[in-house]
Amino acid sequence: MPQMNAKMRQVAPAARPAGPAPLAGPGRRRITVLGATGSVGKSTLDLIGRNPHLFEVVALSANRDAKGLAELALLHRAQLAVLADESRYAELKDHLAGTGIEAAAGAAALIDAASRPADCVMAGIIGAAGLRPTLAAVSQGRRVALANKECLVCAGKIFMQAVHGAGTELMPVDSEHSAVFQVLAGADPEAFERIVLTGSGGPFRTWSLAQLERVTPEQALQHPNWSMGRKITIDSATLMNKGLELIEAYHLFPVRADQLDVVVHPQQIIHALVAYRDGSMLAQLACPDMRTPIAISLAWPMRMATPTKRLDLTEIGQFTFERPDEARFKALGLARQALANGGMAPAVLNAANEVAVEAFLTGRLKFLHIPQLVAETLEMADGRGLLAEAGDLGGVLATDAAARELALFLLNGRAWI
Repeated sequence: MPQMNAKMRQVAPAARPAGPAPLAGPGRRRITVLGATGSVGKSTLDLIGRNPHLFEVVALSANRDAKGLAELALLHRAQLAVLADESRYAELKDHLAGTGIEAAAGAAALIDAASRPADCVMAGIIGAAGLRPTLAAVSQGRRVALANKECLVCAGKIFMQAVHGAGTELMPVDSEHSAVFQVLAGADPEAFERIVLTGSGGPFRTWSLAQLERVTPEQALQHPNWSMGRKITIDSATLMNKGLELIEAYHLFPVRADQLDVVVHPQQIIHALVAYRDGSMLAQLACPDMRTPIAISLAWPMRMATPTKRLDLTEIGQFTFERPDEARFKALGLARQALANGGMAPAVLNAANEVAVEAFLTGRLKFLHIPQLVAETLEMADGRGLLAEAGDLGGVLATDAAARELALFLLNGRAWI
C-alpha cells in the first residue's frame, strides 16, 4: 500500500477513540442532544429513555418546535432547553414554567447549550445552522457524536483541525461511517487498502432515464429501507447522499480519495466494508435502524442493549451487490469530482444541492434537474473564484451563502419544468 502522508495519519485518532468518555456521577454519562426533535435526536432520546441507569440529559435543542422540545425536556428531565428561533421563546418558557428546566433561545443560547459540561454531545442539527454549535461542542475536548454532514462536507479541514486541537473524540453517527469505525477500530492505518460504503440504490435503482424523467416528490420520498427526513430521503434517491458520505469518509478516516468506493447493496444489511492488504475484507452487518450507530456513538467502547431487530441471515436469504450507475445518477459523480477538486467545491456542491432538492419538493424542478442545477452552480462558482479553500468558518459560511444565491439565480433564470 502506498505511503500515507502526514495529513492522513492525523485523522485516525479522532475517528478512533482509545477509551471511554468519563462517566457522570454514579456511572452515568451526561448527554446533550442538539436537534432533539429531529429523527436522529428522537432516536437518541429513545435509547436514553430506555437506559436511565447509563445516561442523564444535560441540554436539548430544537429549531422552532417549542411544545415538542418542552415535552422532551420534561420527559428526560433536562437541565436546559433551547430553541434556535427566538420568536418562539415565550412559548417555550410558558411550557416549562414551574418545572425547574431552564429555557433559552437564539444563536448564542445554542452555543451555550453545546458548551455545557457533558460527556457526549449528539450533534444532530441539520444544515449549515449546525456548524457553529457543533464546533462549540468540539472545543470542549470531550466526545461529539457527529450527525451533521455539513461539518465535514463544507468545513472538513477546519473542523478536523478543531477536533485534533481540542483532543475531541469524534464518533460518526451515519450508519456507513459507524460501520467503518467499528471495522477499523484498533487497526494499523497502513494495513487497509480500501473502504467501501454501501447504499440501497434508492427507490429508482432499476428505473430507466425515461422513467426518471417523470419521478414525483411523493415517489422519491418512499425509501425502500430507512425512515428519514425529507431532504436526506431525496438525496438517497439521487445518490447524492452516497457522494456526501464519500466526502465525509475522506475527512473521518486516514484514506486518500482513490481508496474510497461505493457499491449498491439493495438489502442494506452490510453498511460498509474494509479491504485489508492481506486480502481480507471485513464488514459490519445490522438491520437498518439508526439506533444501532447512535448506540455505538453514545456508549463506546461498551456495547449497550438496543431494541433493534436482530439479523436472521436465513430469513434474508441472499445479499446482492452492483456498481452504481453514474450515467443515470449523476449526483454521485459530481460529489466525487468535488472531493477531487477540494477547496470549497464540496461546500458549493452541498449548498446547491439543498436549493435543488427544495425546488424539486416544491414542484419547481424535475428529478433529473437536481444534479443539473448543482453542476451548473459549481461551474459558475468556479468562474467566480468561489472554490478556493476558506481560511476560517466565516469564509465557509460566506461561500455557502454565495453558492445558494448562485443556485437560486440559475433556478429563477429559466423555466425548468
